[in-house]
Amino acid sequence: MAAAEELHFLLVPLAAQGHIIPMVEVGRLLAARGARVTVVTTPVNAARNRAAVEGARREGVEIELTEVAFPGREFGLPDGVENMDQLVDLAMYQAFFKAFWSMEAALEEYVRALPRRPDCLVADACNPWTAPVCDRLGIPRLVMHCPSAYFLLAVHCLAKHGVYDRVVDHLEPFEVPAFPVRAVGNKATFHGFFKWPGAEKFDHDVDEAEATADGLLINTFRDIEGVFVDAYAAALGRTTWAIGPTCAARLDAEASASRGNRADVDAGRIVSWLDARPPESVLYVSFGSLAHLRPKQVIELALGLEASGRPFIWAIKEAKLAAVSEWLDGEGYEERVGDRGLLVRGWAPQVTILSHPAAGGFVTHCGWNATLEAISHGVPTLTWPIFSDQFSSERLLVDVLGVGVRSGVKVPTLFLPAEAEGVHVASADVVKVVTELMDGGAEGAARRARAKEFAAKATAAVEEGGSSHADLTDMIGYISELSTKKQLGEKSTNNTEADAALSVVPS
Repeated sequence: MAAAEELHFLLVPLAAQGHIIPMVEVGRLLAARGARVTVVTTPVNAARNRAAVEGARREGVEIELTEVAFPGREFGLPDGVENMDQLVDLAMYQAFFKAFWSMEAALEEYVRALPRRPDCLVADACNPWTAPVCDRLGIPRLVMHCPSAYFLLAVHCLAKHGVYDRVVDHLEPFEVPAFPVRAVGNKATFHGFFKWPGAEKFDHDVDEAEATADGLLINTFRDIEGVFVDAYAAALGRTTWAIGPTCAARLDAEASASRGNRADVDAGRIVSWLDARPPESVLYVSFGSLAHLRPKQVIELALGLEASGRPFIWAIKEAKLAAVSEWLDGEGYEERVGDRGLLVRGWAPQVTILSHPAAGGFVTHCGWNATLEAISHGVPTLTWPIFSDQFSSERLLVDVLGVGVRSGVKVPTLFLPAEAEGVHVASADVVKVVTELMDGGAEGAARRARAKEFAAKATAAVEEGGSSHADLTDMIGYISELSTKKQLGEKSTNNTEADAALSVVPS
């Protein structure tokens, strides 16, 4: 069996920051064990994430970054559009995934040119096009999932028991069958990936690639999702490892500062502002890279934050929209909230903020990376899901773990009546839920205590002796053994073919 130092892992993330970030963190964990790690992505995404990789190399963790050309132009995408946060409509999404699916030949050409075949290819679950490459070249393949195990299992149960086919109305309520906990929702809030018209082939390919993988990786840990991880592994019949939260292996703000998108404000200014606030008093507001609020909802949220009287930092990327920018400037909003509110018109250094003692709450879209960062830093959440798996993350945070408060969002914006103009939560209700999250009553104190307990468990999980550390060790051993078997099998096949050829040669 080969040692970790002799293994080469090829990582192929989906071109979305919420997928690239944990994949690079997995690469860092593998490289820290001595393995050789190469992250394969497109030129634009390589440029975005080069700082994180170079930072790891400066620390002595050897990760390589390799570029494969992205054929976006062939599918009608503008040059330079290579990440999901650059897409503006459903037509672009379909073109984006078609372009990705067509990268199979380029990836195979790259792998064939290597002096030695990789021992394992780790593919994002949304990159099933890597499966035929591994099949042809005899490379063990793992599928990595970036949402929660809760979501993965719920979607599987709903599909297996025919609920998606039986329920026509997207808002008709149902309970998830054969699920470890009671979970009530509807098709709008239990919406799986690739479940839109025209994406049927994508959906089939994803399922097939997962069903034939040599194993599954999930960025979670057993103290929060053990029952869901085990049930999903049993349902798929695949060896499954919970190796997260990958962010918990790097909780220091400075080391985690470069994560693909450059902050639009100096981190030092943020820290100075936070230093002047009492412990656990500041509310941090961010909706990630893909989720967007409608202008009317941005305004309602702004008015609610102002009326709450709480200090807050808001990474308000919607401020780059004309309607929002004009309202902020025309109303003199920043002057009114004064030094109590810090608006970052774009990206904020999230880890720096969440890791600061002054951070007391996090208004989040419940993307899985943001959810894990909140858990890992022990910061209670005000949940504001926008689409897909985010509603499952909300259920986990509020109903299962008891570390979150619901904002009141019931369905994705798409399912709101037109007259709502994208407003889920009115300003008065923002005040109410912010007060519930941030007040120090008995319930709030218990919520905060639970959040700190899970943070300690998250750190313990990735340290030596922890469950995720052990799962990663087991995965490395599994790949070492599997790679050795495949190499021996290939040699045996080559020898058999050579013997057969010799047997027909005249003596």
